[in-house]
Amino acid sequence: MKPAPFDYIAPRRVADVLALLADEEREAKIVAGGQSLIPMLSMRLARPEVLVDITRVPELDRLDVDAAGALHIGAAVRQSTVADDPAVRDGWPLLAAAIGHIGHPQIRHRGTVCGSLAHHDPAAELPTAALALDARFVVDGPRGPRAVAAEDFFVATFQTAVEPDELLTEVVLGPQTARGWAFEELTRRHGDFATVGVAVLLERADASGTVRDARVVFCGAGPVPVRLPAAEQALIGTAVDERAVTAAAAAALDHLAPADDIHATARYRREGAAHLLARACTTAWERCS
Repeated sequence: MKPAPFDYIAPRRVADVLALLADEEREAKIVAGGQSLIPMLSMRLARPEVLVDITRVPELDRLDVDAAGALHIGAAVRQSTVADDPAVRDGWPLLAAAIGHIGHPQIRHRGTVCGSLAHHDPAAELPTAALALDARFVVDGPRGPRAVAAEDFFVATFQTAVEPDELLTEVVLGPQTARGWAFEELTRRHGDFATVGVAVLLERADASGTVRDARVVFCGAGPVPVRLPAAEQALIGTAVDERAVTAAAAAALDHLAPADDIHATARYRREGAAHLLARACTTAWERCS
């Protein structure tokens, strides 16, 4: 199929983007990489009257580390640009690893980090990585800019805290203290969305040599990324030995409640999640050393 007719506008300022989104006469949609929106247009699942291309807005092309050590990723920055950046690979390796699981190189060269986050497919890698890394989302609109924490940003499948007249301008990741990390996912074929996946971050206490803090977040296990405190508690205070890994995996089996769908049963997802978590815990702990 072909998309329904639409107007195309490429503003040069955020203010102009927001003015187009605030126009009550015509429905406008943001496009940057277009990896999700363009297929939806072609199938006429979306029929906006105006496409607003934000890739020519200079202030949205920001990718840098500020004086406080936080990473800023603007709404127009491509996924491959982020994954290949030396500062990202050194300071936020979980993010680079998560991007490496997205589709294929052609998709990562066009798709944007913020676009995937704003689209929020619960099987996608970046929402899970954002929650694991305590991301902060900067949203601008007619009521002024505001910051949204990761745990409040993802509302439901394909739904976030961004209102129709607002724009996600950047995502901000604070300095990372956890040096142990792993991102694992189960897919039917390379490049597919994850049937289930997990991000693990471990911080090692220097004095005791055990886990001081842990973060465990799953994709494909619910309508939003699912953080699993029970698995985190099973790891904290341990040297991630066999008993701790087994307890964390058991927590995934006991507490995750994914849905059945045409791709997999809930039981298959739970068992896959437990297996992935055990492997990710071991890998993350090895990287702590």
